[in-house]
Amino acid sequence: MSSDSPDWVFTMFAFFGFALVLIPLPWHLESWNVGTCLYMVWTGLACLCQFVNSIVWRSDVINRAPVWCDISTRIMIGSAVAIPACSLCINRRLYHIASVSSVTKTRAERRRGMMVDFAIGLGLPVLEMILQYIVQGHRFNIFEEIGCYPFTYNTPPAYALVFCWPVVIGLISIGYCVLTVRELAIRRAQFLELLSANRNLSSGRYFRLMGLASIEVLCTVPLGAYSIYLNVTTEPIEPWISWENVHVDFSHVNQVPSIIWRQTPEAVTSLELSRWSVVICAFIFFGFFGFADEAKKHYRLAYTSATKRLGLSTGSFGLTTNGTNPDMMWDSKNGAIPVFVSRNTERKRDSFASFSTNISLGDFGGALDDVKDAPPYSPAESSGSVHALPKRPEPTLDPSSAPRHKPDTPEPVSQRNSIEEVV
Repeated sequence: MSSDSPDWVFTMFAFFGFALVLIPLPWHLESWNVGTCLYMVWTGLACLCQFVNSIVWRSDVINRAPVWCDISTRIMIGSAVAIPACSLCINRRLYHIASVSSVTKTRAERRRGMMVDFAIGLGLPVLEMILQYIVQGHRFNIFEEIGCYPFTYNTPPAYALVFCWPVVIGLISIGYCVLTVRELAIRRAQFLELLSANRNLSSGRYFRLMGLASIEVLCTVPLGAYSIYLNVTTEPIEPWISWENVHVDFSHVNQVPSIIWRQTPEAVTSLELSRWSVVICAFIFFGFFGFADEAKKHYRLAYTSATKRLGLSTGSFGLTTNGTNPDMMWDSKNGAIPVFVSRNTERKRDSFASFSTNISLGDFGGALDDVKDAPPYSPAESSGSVHALPKRPEPTLDPSSAPRHKPDTPEPVSQRNSIEEVV
């Protein structure tokens, strides 16, 4: 958070915060915890806005993307209230679970609980975006190395409409947090039974949510109060005259180079604290839920799915094919690169195989080259005719004791050959 740190440091942390906070989102959707999911979405959007702004306006204050600034400043205003509001949703749900009164047994109760969470975690931020327009003096500001930043006219109605909302929401969350601890102390046995019956919420997840909400409560109220203190002490509070007076020259964009805003310590603290706070919230959330057992399980599933799509074997880190012979992986039609897999196999030589003349080595393309060659013959034995067969060695095994070949399908008696005929 130092003003002397390179700007790429914040850019890197903002991107990691955006990516990491959204990693646990898929499996939290399974538990239908609206507050936790909205917390991840709002924090991820805020980190994304700060990441883009720190790149686009890294070394200048040119108003090159006014529409993006309108959107990103609205998200910043909403996230300032959304993160404490989502923490309130989490604390409220934890209290209802601890008091054994929040388990939704019917679909209507489940739907009602979700609608209340949506009203708090989504409705309050949207309402804040609308109310901030009342005290919005001009369109937005552009700070070098910071990017687009919303502007709120420092007038008494601004404290009731904008500045005090995080503090009020944080105080309500503190109340729920205290009630949750009280209910856990009173109904510990019922709480454990409730968790054992709830398949979407384990004790580990419950206490991680409680730890996250507690940290948010402990940080929201002091930071919100300190922000109000900076607004009161750094700039004079202007009286509210009229709507026209506040919104005069509304399309104006104030462009402030870094050499100017860094000369004021209060401005440096306010700007750096406001943009680093959302990144810290993202890392805190990932610290609670990114290393849990359920997260590790999903990491393994994602790794297995990725290796299967790439054709990699997770057991031996090799390549596998589906529906093909692993010894012949060359696809002449598609021109794929052949992969040769060597196998060390031992073939048990049967005594009957040396007497059979129905199978030739050429039929297997040299796959049976490990069979011993016949003993050499003299030129006199093979000089008579081109088609003359060499003299076969005398068998050392009694033909009558050799095992007979039993085919799968019976053959006619006339087509069967005895071993004496083969010899």
